[in-house]
Amino acid sequence: MDKKEPSLLQVLGLGTAILLVAGNMIGSGVFKKIAPMSAELMDGTLILLAWITAGVITMLGAFSFASLATTTKEAGGQFQYLKNVFGDFFGFMYGWSFFTVISTASIASMAYVFAQSLTALFSLPPILGAYADINIAGVIFPFKNATVKIVAISALLFLTLFNIMGVKGGGWLSNIVTGAKIVGILLLVALGLSYSAGQEVAVSREMAAFSMEESGNFIKISAFFAAMLGAFWAYDGWVNITNMASEFKNPTRNIPIAIIAGTALTMLLYSVVNYAYLQVLTPAEFAALSKEEGKIAAVEVATIALGGIGTVTISALIMVSTFGSTQASTMSAARVYYQMSKEGYFFRPFSKVHAKYRTPHVSLTGQMVWASLLIVSGTFDQLTDMLIFAAFIFYGLGALAVIRLKMRGELSLTFGYPYVPLIFIGFCLVIVVNAVYTRPFESMAGVCLMALGAPIYLYFKKINGANKAE
Repeated sequence: MDKKEPSLLQVLGLGTAILLVAGNMIGSGVFKKIAPMSAELMDGTLILLAWITAGVITMLGAFSFASLATTTKEAGGQFQYLKNVFGDFFGFMYGWSFFTVISTASIASMAYVFAQSLTALFSLPPILGAYADINIAGVIFPFKNATVKIVAISALLFLTLFNIMGVKGGGWLSNIVTGAKIVGILLLVALGLSYSAGQEVAVSREMAAFSMEESGNFIKISAFFAAMLGAFWAYDGWVNITNMASEFKNPTRNIPIAIIAGTALTMLLYSVVNYAYLQVLTPAEFAALSKEEGKIAAVEVATIALGGIGTVTISALIMVSTFGSTQASTMSAARVYYQMSKEGYFFRPFSKVHAKYRTPHVSLTGQMVWASLLIVSGTFDQLTDMLIFAAFIFYGLGALAVIRLKMRGELSLTFGYPYVPLIFIGFCLVIVVNAVYTRPFESMAGVCLMALGAPIYLYFKKINGANKAE
């Protein structure tokens, strides 16, 4: 590579790192996942236990990846860890899955929820309704919900341009929006606790009795893990900070601290706000909400507690929250493709760094284009169903990498070794197996999509070998 080629700037501090972890995690899930979780469990105590258990498992993963974050100062996160420990193929397969499903589908989904919230809040009129039935193979309807799609793509375009113009600005925006999200969640907590006035946690006693006494043990356990998938969706994003290692000051110290602190903060907020939700509505009422199109649990809670002003306030909070999580993911995810390209395992232009702003502008733009296509196609919902399944395969491999590095004597800092990574691997296996059992179609589709990466890896390996031979 030309010695004059610009590189990324190492300018972000620990505070930004912690808020970026929380900002990646806090999206739309905390405001609505209690409804489908209630439909699975019908018991307030079990719902809270599912949130706490999912948080504890996430913390185990955070401890494992905090150890891995001490091993490199390069960008790329899991791509780097898996490549360095298991070889180029495993690193590439993660990066490929990250680009096709784990990252871009998540960004598309969050941008879409933001656009839905903005459209509803400002009563934007529908457009292109006459073309809504135009489709491709009866699956893709590019003009359906055109207003929402245009707003979502416009948001991605704005955030991409903003992040191209400097990493400091992106970090600044993430800090402000994440701070607003935390304040908003604390407002929801205050509303719920003041509404209850010391009442018990709302539990649908009859349905809880049925759930615990009449259903089989296997079904109860499977329902609990199915409910936790909703919580994991809300917790996901804690590892994204590692993608930007080369842009943080003292990354081998600050990134491990940020992963643990940011995850702990988010876990605390999620547990408390869901307790507050259950002071206002019962699990049976939340379960009923899950069957109603367009109903969001947090909005219903705020409406009951405050009336019309609560509806507007929480709708605005969801809009800000999803905008913030889209920003955090847009900012961090593009560094994976940049690093892959830099090492010869992705399209070569993705390794370019903007001469003036020192950001991976091509990687950011390519990410925006693919996420926008997912929004137009409307397929991101199906892809996000595969997200948790795919993500936990690679999370488990990351924890296995901790064990392997420790056995080689190449890892000095570990948290709770060997119990923490072993327990986390066990949970990852259970979650993956349960996902296959409860969502076989989505899981197998995810496997097929990941498998498509194998021939593409061989192509890049061939190209990479040719370039090295020159």
